[in-house]
Amino acid sequence: MTAHNAEPERSDSLRTFGAVYQGFRESRGFTQESLAPEIRYSSDYIGSVEQGRMLPSKRFIDRSEDVLEALGVLRKAATRLSKQRGLASWFQAWAGLEEHAITLYTYESRLIPGLLQTEAYARTLFTHQLPPLNADQIEDQWAARAERQRLLRERPNTAYSFLLEEHLFLRRTGGVEVTRGLIDHVLALAEQPNTELQVMPLVRETHAGLAGPMQLLETPENLWHAYCEAQRGGLLISDLKEVSVLQMRYARMRSQALTPEDSVSLLREMRGAL
Repeated sequence: MTAHNAEPERSDSLRTFGAVYQGFRESRGFTQESLAPEIRYSSDYIGSVEQGRMLPSKRFIDRSEDVLEALGVLRKAATRLSKQRGLASWFQAWAGLEEHAITLYTYESRLIPGLLQTEAYARTLFTHQLPPLNADQIEDQWAARAERQRLLRERPNTAYSFLLEEHLFLRRTGGVEVTRGLIDHVLALAEQPNTELQVMPLVRETHAGLAGPMQLLETPENLWHAYCEAQRGGLLISDLKEVSVLQMRYARMRSQALTPEDSVSLLREMRGAL
């Protein structure tokens, strides 16, 4: 199996929790479909939890505890959950939400977002990470990233928006050949009908995103969440007022960036100049 198709190993704790959850659901006489409206999560989300494919959110566990009358067992079991190999612990909860998002917005000023990275670009980042990673850790990280990238292929009804700073391509991370491959890859993804790509030009007198990168997503239940990442951790934001502030900034940035058509033209020019 190549690295492109490798799937990150699911932890035993996630599989065990999923089995326990399924047992409670069935003992209370619910199907995944009948339980979904009771806890206000989709049957797809429930299925992913039961199969050990994602880390359940605290809200999901709390609602399930009440509806399934689990007597605190689910909450206690949840404290023993561990992340998938290759995904940082602070990113796991966001990755779970990301799998079911119907809208996903991403603004990046540091590096090309993981969903858009090529294998060569990603491996460059992993290889030069500090503290250094060993070969197995690098393979785990790429496998997890490749698994996340299937979302762009397998969720055609999800609306994706990416706002990327122009300098991310000018930096030439990994060298000229890696950058050429990266631009070709991003241009191909930008052709997908559900993917919008905009470049924030290098020279821009006003900019609503100077406070740093952000991600926003909408769940199937039409709830919005945000995620902001720093050097050694990430912050998952569900407070409506805080999410509203970030939505306002993202909307302004979309008007300040190049149009999708002009962004594609710029990337093609950059590709030709390499």
